[in-house]
Amino acid sequence: MQVLTDSFQRNLTQHKAVFEQLEQHQAQLLELVQQCKKALDSGGKLLFLGNGGSAADSQHLAAEFVVRFKKERNALAAIALTTDSSILTANSNDYSFDTVFSRQVEALCRENDVVIGLTTSGQSPNVNLALQAANDLGAFSVAFTGKDGGKVKDIAALSIIIQSDETARIQEAHMFFGHWLCEAIDLLHE
Repeated sequence: MQVLTDSFQRNLTQHKAVFEQLEQHQAQLLELVQQCKKALDSGGKLLFLGNGGSAADSQHLAAEFVVRFKKERNALAAIALTTDSSILTANSNDYSFDTVFSRQVEALCRENDVVIGLTTSGQSPNVNLALQAANDLGAFSVAFTGKDGGKVKDIAALSIIIQSDETARIQEAHMFFGHWLCEAIDLLHE
């Protein structure tokens, strides 16, 4: 049982260390809230994407906007580009997994939208290409990333980098930011 106790304490210590640094991202998060509110107020939408656990987090966040977070309100336009198995498999088979999200951005994204890519490494070609496609369309591109930011930090208009090498800790911080974004939009929603 000592090995489990040690593991729990190690993970909790890592989590606390990561969360102690989150306050430094407040200005970036306020910019993100403004961009999302502007998009939603102008008839735009939020598009989320990521791989693996970040795909699940993308779906989770899109659901919070479409259904509700805390406040009873009208549905808000949000989409997770990770959910359509026909598009994901057809694109991967006919083209490449690298373009599985950029192709959807090309089809669904408009200039007044916000595209949020979650990538713990910042090195995911499909996320990076999707954010570049968003830039090319004039949408606002955002990266929730980790480690040193990877290649995505030079692509996204706004990169929020969690300085940790632990994927789980980075994802925990991403979800904190995502949940706070939902709450902030709720607070500002009329």
